[in-house]
Amino acid sequence: MSTLLLALAAGAVIGLALGALGGGGSVLAVPALIYLLGFTPAAATTASLIIVSATSATALHTHAASGNVRWKTGALFAAAGIPPAVAAGLLAARLPEAALTAAFAAIAALAAAAMLKTPATGRQPKPVRPTRAAGAGAGLGAVTGFLGVDGGFLAVPALVSVLGLRMRAAVGTSLLVITVNSLAALTARAGTHTPLHWAVIAPFTGAAVLGAWDGKRLAGKISGPTLQRSFAAALLAVAALMLTDALH
Repeated sequence: MSTLLLALAAGAVIGLALGALGGGGSVLAVPALIYLLGFTPAAATTASLIIVSATSATALHTHAASGNVRWKTGALFAAAGIPPAVAAGLLAARLPEAALTAAFAAIAALAAAAMLKTPATGRQPKPVRPTRAAGAGAGLGAVTGFLGVDGGFLAVPALVSVLGLRMRAAVGTSLLVITVNSLAALTARAGTHTPLHWAVIAPFTGAAVLGAWDGKRLAGKISGPTLQRSFAAALLAVAALMLTDALH
């Protein structure tokens, strides 16, 4: 299969993940860029931030139109995550690629475990505690900058288990966090001179944006528990693949 077709196919899958699950976009995009399209880990994490920034903004619009975004909660998460995202993005450029790959796998596995343990319906939403939301947001921002991932695969479990949002609200709200954190981390990496292969990134991004619209419609037809289990299964598969690669 040609590089262009691979980029289009992978982009469509990532868009579906972001639109339906509110996260998992770059946790799937990074392995796709590395193993299918030949990017180095450093180039893949930077490219994924470009792809996910555009795609998550599109998905955010569709979820907001359906009333599934908790703007106050998302704003607290996102604002607290910006400084850590920038600082971690600068640090990541100085670490060995094998260490980044292993860390990526570990975080994905932990997030999957959290999703499997958390009831998909969530508890009744409760008033947002600024300190709790800010602390969780800072941690997510650091992960975004360090690993070049959107943070959504951690934001959704945090919004469900820590703040008690129901799955659909957590999906929509996480997209606000993803958009802001990805842009902040991308800004931090702008001066690292990582080569960007736009002939691959552009069609990948275009397919992902289109896929995000379909993902939103898909989310409306599937139950919260099914979405949650699908999310966790995808994370576990990615974690196993990347951990195997890091060990070898």
